Amino acid sequence: MASTKALVQGYAQALFAVAEAEGQLDQVENELFRFGKTVEAEPGLREALTDPGLPAERKKAMLQDLLGEKASRHTVSLLGFVVEQGRANDLPRIIDAVTEVAAERKRQAVAEVRTAVPLDAKRRDALAGALARATGKDVDLKVLVDPSVIGGVVARVGDQVFDGSIKRKLEMARRQLARAR
Repeated sequence: MASTKALVQGYAQALFAVAEAEGQLDQVENELFRFGKTVEAEPGLREALTDPGLPAERKKAMLQDLLGEKASRHTVSLLGFVVEQGRANDLPRIIDAVTEVAAERKRQAVAEVRTAVPLDAKRRDALAGALARATGKDVDLKVLVDPSVIGGVVARVGDQVFDGSIKRKLEMARRQLARAR
């Protein structure tokens, strides 16, 4: 029997191939990435998608209700396929593997970026350039809006974390004040 890692990679390759063939790779990749982060952050959603007592058709209907007009039909279909195959437990790993495959194909590293507000194209380009210089790699930005950042940016490229957030600066100031007392 194949290992879970091999199954995850197989699903990732299949999802990648379908999205690429449909000319929707970038859009599907971004939508899958955001959905994966939502599943990680929402235990109720994760439990519903992985509940063995809930029929696959009900889970697929739930995906359609959640994503509907917010995601391409390819993304919804691909997620439905994974759920229908009983692999919802592996969904975050499958999505990460799809992102990695796409980045490798484009010869880029994936940068998970968290900001308090959406980034316009000019700021995205500037940030991508700065991260490319810092890492020595071209980067594919995956931007997540996270109000807890307060301001600034937190970027993760592989194992490297670049934290220029207001939240981090406030934490550092708080520690310095505590030591000064």
